[in-house]
Amino acid sequence: MATEQNEKAQELEQEQANPETAQTQAETEQTETEQAEVTVESLQAQIEKLEADLKLEKARTANAVYEAQKSVERIQREAEKHKEAVLEKFAKELLDTVDNLERALAAVGEEKTPFSEGVELTLKGLLTTLEKFGVVAVDTASGFNADLHQAVGIDPNAKANEIGNVLQKGYSLNGRLLRPAMVMVGA
Repeated sequence: MATEQNEKAQELEQEQANPETAQTQAETEQTETEQAEVTVESLQAQIEKLEADLKLEKARTANAVYEAQKSVERIQREAEKHKEAVLEKFAKELLDTVDNLERALAAVGEEKTPFSEGVELTLKGLLTTLEKFGVVAVDTASGFNADLHQAVGIDPNAKANEIGNVLQKGYSLNGRLLRPAMVMVGA
């Protein structure tokens, strides 16, 4: 019997609660509709703000990409300059060896010995290697050029402004003067 009374009490409570629940649900739906209207407007404003932020971030990203590309190009230019400077320094050091091998051949003269042939082949190989990397001898047959030749004396047997005697060969590296040719010039 107590169980039946408990069940009836619960049913009565549910019936009383249902009209309140229905009223509460109606109020909630009305509030949600009002909030939905406000929320749509605020969402549109938020979308516009986010679109503006997106444009700004796209511009920043494009600028960062541009700066990165410029940095890479600058680093490549600097690396190329450094490579050229190292090659130039190395080539200048090798020119002393070329000069010494040429002096050895000049000292031997016309006599062909296995030693002189070995020195000649070594000189030829060294000059070939230097040419592969852009080191070539400066032309002394076309007359005196102050940009390529260094006049160290006067040769009485040479014509005016002509090279009479070459004391030391000059070399250029990829079109830039590496070492001027030391020459005697006619007066």
